[in-house]
Amino acid sequence: MTAPAAELRLVDADAPAPKPGSDVEDRILDAALVLVARWGVAKTALGDIAKAAGCSRATLYRAFPGGKQHLFLALGTRELATYRRGILDAIDAADELGDALTRALVVAARLLHDHDAAQFILEHEPELLLPFLGFHQVDLLYRETATAFGPRLERFLPAEQADRAAWAAEWAARLFITYLFNPHERRDLAVIDDTRTMVHTFVLPAFALATASPRTP
Repeated sequence: MTAPAAELRLVDADAPAPKPGSDVEDRILDAALVLVARWGVAKTALGDIAKAAGCSRATLYRAFPGGKQHLFLALGTRELATYRRGILDAIDAADELGDALTRALVVAARLLHDHDAAQFILEHEPELLLPFLGFHQVDLLYRETATAFGPRLERFLPAEQADRAAWAAEWAARLFITYLFNPHERRDLAVIDDTRTMVHTFVLPAFALATASPRTP
């Protein structure tokens, strides 16, 4: 999705460059998110994003010099950071491991369900996700999930099992990916009772003391 050189030459060299995280950049990303929810990634053109954001193409290219690839990388990074914060907040509100994993999965499912752009991609452009779901790539995804969420789960485990917190995060991610692409007709990760049942059935049996009181961080 790299922008062609002809498009890159449209940058106005005299236009001031928006600062990273500026209002202009956020406005452009917000506009892109709305258009992806409506048309998808492939059909969302930079000119349409600039128009929706109320800025010129030159301003857009000053914010994202790499064009469409740069812009959508920034958008994905921002949305994933928001997604991660929501899940971490859910874990931090829990009082034991099963509750933490249940809350995390329910929040992850609900956030994804309510994300119009993500839903459009899942339904109409699933091929965009394939590079992240191959055998080696999905293992990397699981490792990154373990790194991101494992440390927040350590307080729910006795000291001798703290190193298994990353394993718990990884298996919760495996459960999430499985049900995302192979939904169960009678179980829904967005329903807390369904998710609690799955966590207690498929994850917690591996932890002899999974219901231990959380340790003080």
